[in-house]
Amino acid sequence: MNEADYIIVGSGSAGAALAYRLSEDGKHSVLIIEYGGTDAGPFIQMPAALSYPMNMSRYDWGFVSEPEPHLNGRRLVVPRGKVLGGSSSINGMVYVRGHARDYDHWAEVGARGWAYADVLPYFKRMENWHDGGHGGDPDWRGKSGPIHVSRGPRQNPLYHAFVQAGAQAGYELTEDYNGQKQEGFGPMEATIYKGRRWSVANAYLRPALKRSNVRLMRGLAQRVVLQDGKAIGVEINSGGRTEIVGARREVILAASSINSPKLLMLSGIGPAAHLRQHGIQVVADRPGVGGNLQDHLEVYFQQASLQPITLYKHWNLFGKGLSGLQWMLTGTGLGASNHFESAGFIRSQAGVDYPDIQFHFLPMAVRYDGKAAAEGHGYQAHVGPMRAESRGRISLRSADPSDPPEICFNYMSEEQDWIDFRTCIRKTREIFAQPAFDPFRGKEIQPGEDVQSDGQIDDFLRQHAESAYHPCGTCSMGRADDPKAVVDHIGRVIGVDALRVVDSSIFPRITNGNLNAPSIMVGEKIADHILGKPPLPPENAEPWINPRWESSDR
Repeated sequence: MNEADYIIVGSGSAGAALAYRLSEDGKHSVLIIEYGGTDAGPFIQMPAALSYPMNMSRYDWGFVSEPEPHLNGRRLVVPRGKVLGGSSSINGMVYVRGHARDYDHWAEVGARGWAYADVLPYFKRMENWHDGGHGGDPDWRGKSGPIHVSRGPRQNPLYHAFVQAGAQAGYELTEDYNGQKQEGFGPMEATIYKGRRWSVANAYLRPALKRSNVRLMRGLAQRVVLQDGKAIGVEINSGGRTEIVGARREVILAASSINSPKLLMLSGIGPAAHLRQHGIQVVADRPGVGGNLQDHLEVYFQQASLQPITLYKHWNLFGKGLSGLQWMLTGTGLGASNHFESAGFIRSQAGVDYPDIQFHFLPMAVRYDGKAAAEGHGYQAHVGPMRAESRGRISLRSADPSDPPEICFNYMSEEQDWIDFRTCIRKTREIFAQPAFDPFRGKEIQPGEDVQSDGQIDDFLRQHAESAYHPCGTCSMGRADDPKAVVDHIGRVIGVDALRVVDSSIFPRITNGNLNAPSIMVGEKIADHILGKPPLPPENAEPWINPRWESSDR
């Protein structure tokens, strides 16, 4: 039988980091199970081609939500990487740690040892930060880790107009939102290195696979094999043949916030009544498995541009071909950026102690699927609340491992989420109306100038809000006596031995920004716990908190 000390299901953001760290000293063997194929080729490696892999069945699981009851029954796509590197190979490459208060909240709700002072050393260990001479916070950043983090050139004047407009509207500026001060407008960072996507496949997986104690096995993980309450292996289907691979020490699920809870439930770990409904023997009744599903919902606020300076002039076969050729020959040019080069983090109202709205700015009016909302030049901000109150669930569709799970985010099921989203729309409109945009501002493409009242904004949201592709929370960390918790503070599945979950599904609450960086950090940190190493010493660095937060919404 195929055996290893550690079996890791999934080669994505956390799984690849785990494989690298668990095998680093050469003492332990690691077997990585991955269903997807190679990440080679320009569709993944060229940053500007980011809209392609997440819409290709070759690289994406193709998950779709159930009809969302509060969004006109729309089914929203849920891209997840089915490829070496997982979702880090198909995402937008935006790099955001989250705010320090996110992690302090984790610790407060039972994830002991996950306050920001505890996780900051792991963010620094994983980073190789290139500030590009733009300033920033070197004391808060790592310079020798596997993950290269860089900033785009921001050559288009619209990037600077967006930041300037934020300041003109009365908001803060920040030189480094991943440093001490997240709040404000400034440059955005990305996992791009020398003009190429720097996924965890490049950063962690390939270096790990060069070691004699690491193997990669292709196949579909169907269930965790349990014996007397202990995980002893994984059943996989490889090339149409079912086999069991054995784990001498532990099985670690790093299969995503969609597939990790699915695998637990297929293995008999989850809400007992739901498992029995599908004829699955209950091994551990954990009601929280699949619950607590969270995501960031966003809209694309789009404005026409009076000047022909946007990416639209390259949005044709000739322009794309020329940019692609330059990238393939030199690794430079428009193909070498994800084009999210300016960002903003603000607070929605007085009394909110740290930012709860995020902006990604793009010098073109276009969707993630590559479809332009209107012909012609335009620019847009992706905007949405960071800490929605709505919660959804992942459920089994059947006991057949090849069936996709049922995914219901239950977006906008809480009244506060509607209030917060209306605020997002109105604040974006306020920012786009500032003098910095006067030379560029044409008509409002969407929502459109006729969308003003609460009811009109709500109708727009029902029709046009989209996922930012940040699902998490479905195997939440917490105390063993908390029925909603699935894993303890070091990722061990409560009630089962030798089984952990290590990916974004263990987040108790969604972090403030994109989730790739926190997911990698989780892999880095729990690897030390698995190996019995003392955690890196806490760094009690205090984040910047707006001193005016009690009396001002700026």
